[in-house]
Amino acid sequence: QSQLVESGGGVVQPGGSLRLSCEASGFTLGYYSIGWFRQAPGKEREGVSCISSNDKSTYYADSVKGRFSISRDKARNTPYLKMDSLKPEPTAVYYCAAHGLPWSMCVIRASEYSFWGPGTQVTVSS
Repeated sequence: QSQLVESGGGVVQPGGSLRLSCEASGFTLGYYSIGWFRQAPGKEREGVSCISSNDKSTYYADSVKGRFSISRDKARNTPYLKMDSLKPEPTAVYYCAAHGLPWSMCVIRASEYSFWGPGTQVTVSS
């Protein structure tokens, strides 16, 4: 059974950093584009970043551009989302997702992703 599990969330002060990880079991994430999404209470799920299956293209939402960095360690089958200069925002749950098709491009539409983790909560507060 294919599963994703995020980790690395927590409480951090404004200006701080976190690195989210997404561990996979049951399939090789290196074949798939990966997306990171977040959802705050009462809000729609927002696409934050994605990376193509060949790691040659990435996307960042305007709200995180210049502060977040997506990467993956294919040897460890683990994508990451490094978040720097975190801003005080409502608590959100961050999700990693794997595209439904292998050898896929970086797209940030949630409907394109078939495999989702349960999420990890990020709170930025002083």
